Amino acid sequence: MKIALLGYGKMGKTIERIAIQKGHEIVYISNGNLDEKKLNSAEVAIDFSVPEAAFENISTCLNNGIPVISGTTGWLRDYEKAIQLCEEKKGAFLYASNFSLGVNLFFELNQFLAGIMNNFPQYSAEIEEIHHTEKKDAPSGTAISLVKQIIQKTEKTGWELVENSSEKSNCEKEIVPIFAKRIPDVSGTHIVKYTSEIDDIEIKHTAHSREGFALGAVLAAEWICGKKGVFGMKDVLKNLLL
Repeated sequence: MKIALLGYGKMGKTIERIAIQKGHEIVYISNGNLDEKKLNSAEVAIDFSVPEAAFENISTCLNNGIPVISGTTGWLRDYEKAIQLCEEKKGAFLYASNFSLGVNLFFELNQFLAGIMNNFPQYSAEIEEIHHTEKKDAPSGTAISLVKQIIQKTEKTGWELVENSSEKSNCEKEIVPIFAKRIPDVSGTHIVKYTSEIDDIEIKHTAHSREGFALGAVLAAEWICGKKGVFGMKDVLKNLLL
């Protein structure tokens, strides 16, 4: 498989290594404006760029008939436009806030737990996410995915970012606070916590490296080739998830 890498930071470099290990060829790498002639030598593109570049990267791929995988977060105000363009061009587009198999299992647990906890209003919900200091967006895309699942399954109506982790949340009970921490040289932790006066219940995912995220992105790129439509990581892993 011939792959274009759009974004060549730490994640892009890890994806490159894993893709080559799996026998794929990296035919184009971009860390800025796209060269469409070089882009068109690829069979699929993987975008792990920056929020400011993601939508343009995705649009360029779709306009050139190239299936595109995106794991960039912080650009989702344009997500519906990407879906519309994909449908107009009869292309293939897959976005995931997190490509890790473990995190996608964590999503399944989160949905299940939220459905149970909706029956126990004495518990308040909160999310904590910890990432490296180079991460540009807060809260993380994964935390937003988690809180959307909670809102869907409970009486909660929204969420609020609490960037100073030493502060207590003053959120109304129907609002889920998200505590975002930035610490050097960490790969990412997400904690979903339900608190009452008598006890706490929490589930936690801790990444030990970028390997799991990168492998998931390569698996998604392998999966999407030859397909048309808008997809998520759950489509890739549906035979593995409960």
